[in-house]
Amino acid sequence: MWPEGVPRDAVTAVLTVRPELAGLRLDRWLTEELPRLSRTRAHEICARLAYDPQGRPRRPSHRVAAGEVVVLFRPRWEEPPVPREVPVLWEDAHLLAVDKPAGLPVHPSARYFHNTLTAVLAARYPTERVVLGHRLDRETSGLLLAARTREAERALKRAFAERAVHKTYEALVHGVVTEDRFTVDAPVGYVGGAVGVRMGVLPLSAGALPAVTRFEVLERLQGFTRVVCHPETGRQHQLRVHLAHAGHPIVGDKLYAHGDAMFLACIQGDAPEEALRALLLPRQALHARAVALAHPVTREPLSLEAPLPEDLRAFGERHRVGGQR
Repeated sequence: MWPEGVPRDAVTAVLTVRPELAGLRLDRWLTEELPRLSRTRAHEICARLAYDPQGRPRRPSHRVAAGEVVVLFRPRWEEPPVPREVPVLWEDAHLLAVDKPAGLPVHPSARYFHNTLTAVLAARYPTERVVLGHRLDRETSGLLLAARTREAERALKRAFAERAVHKTYEALVHGVVTEDRFTVDAPVGYVGGAVGVRMGVLPLSAGALPAVTRFEVLERLQGFTRVVCHPETGRQHQLRVHLAHAGHPIVGDKLYAHGDAMFLACIQGDAPEEALRALLLPRQALHARAVALAHPVTREPLSLEAPLPEDLRAFGERHRVGGQR
């Protein structure tokens, strides 16, 4: 039911309370779901924009229950422009593989709603329920899998949960990596601080989760290295955190290569021109290159690959040693 007084063109977000968050105040729960929100901002949203599915307002002090549905309404806003050309790499009746461009968010957030991959796919397949099987950061390019049927959705989620999907990434990192192969086995957890999404290497006793990534040197450049990344776990920001921990942060990574101040300045749009030039690339140089899995329905082996984007290819060309590949 549409709440009285809410504009008909308002953007809606429907959220379901996860069991581990049951019992929290509504405003506290919202900060868990949307980590970049301050407690004050979450309180304001819950006081003015939160409803149950019947259109009844929810108070910030309301205690949420597992499985409870919360509907957030907000007036339509002007979103930052994003690339919306999303090539299809492979598809059949059950599964879809797309090449997400850097700069396109995957899911709605506080800044994006219509300019997201989920919205692009919904418009492209208006009669289907296309469900993404995993996600990429907004600035990361590359291959994403999506299910086109309920059967494929269930099987794809199970495959990711059982680590039966093998993902390969490529990154450009600062410094010349000396080892041809190395592994980072370091737990990753939420750090906190000024940036609500910052993760870091922390002990398990601090709430971090086990995280392992294998790396291989693909090419040594002048002051940089192209590396292939094989994550054995799927923690938030795992590759970015592990590479920074190894002393080789990803080129263009505003948060893990340049710190909180740079990240916040870029988000707010007031980073000095000199600081932006220091990034070397306007986005983090991370690309989801390939996946290998058993097809979620037919069980046939499936290997898919997304080509390296032009911006990363050109960066490698500019910094190639002696013109050698």
